[in-house]
Amino acid sequence: MRHFIDIILPIPLPKAFTYEITKAEADFIKPGMRIAVPFGKQHIYTGLAQAVHTQPPVAYDPKSIHQILDNTPLVTAKQLDHWQWISEYYMCSLGEVVRAALPNAFLLESETVILKRDNIDTSQIKLSDDEYLIYEALQHQSSLKIKDVSDILDRKRVIPILNELVEKQVVNLQETLYEKYQPKQQRYLKLAEDLSSENHLKAVLEELSRAPKQRETLMSMFSLSSTTKKPIKSTDITNLPNASTSALKALIDKGYLSEYYVTESRVSYEGDASVEVKNLSTDQENALTKINQEFQEKSVVLLHGVTSSGKTEIYVKLIKEQLEKRNQVLYLLPEIALTTQLVQRLQAYFGNQLAVFHSRYSNNERVEVYNNILNNRDTAQVVIGARSALLLPFRSLGLVIVDEEHEPSYKQFDPAPRYHARDAAIVLAKLFKAKTVLGSATPSLESYFNATQDKYGLVELNQR
Repeated sequence: MRHFIDIILPIPLPKAFTYEITKAEADFIKPGMRIAVPFGKQHIYTGLAQAVHTQPPVAYDPKSIHQILDNTPLVTAKQLDHWQWISEYYMCSLGEVVRAALPNAFLLESETVILKRDNIDTSQIKLSDDEYLIYEALQHQSSLKIKDVSDILDRKRVIPILNELVEKQVVNLQETLYEKYQPKQQRYLKLAEDLSSENHLKAVLEELSRAPKQRETLMSMFSLSSTTKKPIKSTDITNLPNASTSALKALIDKGYLSEYYVTESRVSYEGDASVEVKNLSTDQENALTKINQEFQEKSVVLLHGVTSSGKTEIYVKLIKEQLEKRNQVLYLLPEIALTTQLVQRLQAYFGNQLAVFHSRYSNNERVEVYNNILNNRDTAQVVIGARSALLLPFRSLGLVIVDEEHEPSYKQFDPAPRYHARDAAIVLAKLFKAKTVLGSATPSLESYFNATQDKYGLVELNQR
């Protein structure tokens, strides 16, 4: 029996493409795993496994997959359901949603590599000047990329020249996948164990008397080791005025110091919760009670509170309730600029349980936040972000807060998917059977209408 898999490619295609797989691959692959597949003449894309089945496609002969990139699903079943809804409701391809949702570092794509063919006698082949320059460069390098060839020839359009070399059987073109994500490696130092012997230390210092920089650097290491209980970073030493990088390298080469590397997070928020959740005013307490009463029958509540009425304090109470139930919370903001002040405020209450996600993060930072949420780590229980944060892989979402829900910046215009984050967040919450709070001093017409029609709960906070 033949086995097949439908792959969602991160490009605007009307449907998934089907590839052939072995029985072992069919048993291993789960929906949401990344699969590298050939598409087109040569290119390789990273797609998402959608479904494994035994029905061959009718319109074309399926190719084989190139590589399975994950051991476990990178995308959850609820994410796929949510993305499917976005695709259908906002009339775009599922691939466009995948492209918008996944950090770019996850979407590995192939790069064309030029390789020299073995046993080529160029004396029998007529090469142009440009072709010969490429051939000469390959005598000194094992491979070249398209950009390398452009730099060598000082021109942008080099594909026709490479095609000529392929026709003349001088080079081969190969598609290679490159890993985009690089974990952060912090370099640490420690003293050699035998330096704990007083006699040996005395001999070493005597030996280093002719290398004063090395001696001073070693003494700085001793001084730091005795005054701090924490591991010592290499920068702790090199930043000192009496130390130098070259002296540090020499001490490592001589075995007096050793170095090791530790993978560290780029996105952790250090510190513990240091502030107790404030007592609410009578009006705030009444509003909180009414919100919870509305949640008995409705999944969405509009909190209509005038400016400075204390909506954030109510949010904090609601978040605390969800954390006590071991649920995750998504806190959406209309603008990235608003996150810094809010993070500082919420960190005082919830410590390092906060995670932040927005478009100004680097690819590596986005990958780390994504993985923290996917694995439901303690450092990602309260997720704060702009509209794209609702596309993240929540595991146990209990509450969604859409602050300033009336803001037009919740609407994505270009590129697709052109979704409204407020509405998509409500659908996301329903997939988890979670609750949604829409907060605003000037609610949108749609939300206020839904509240007056008893579709949403309505809670008002009129006192500053």
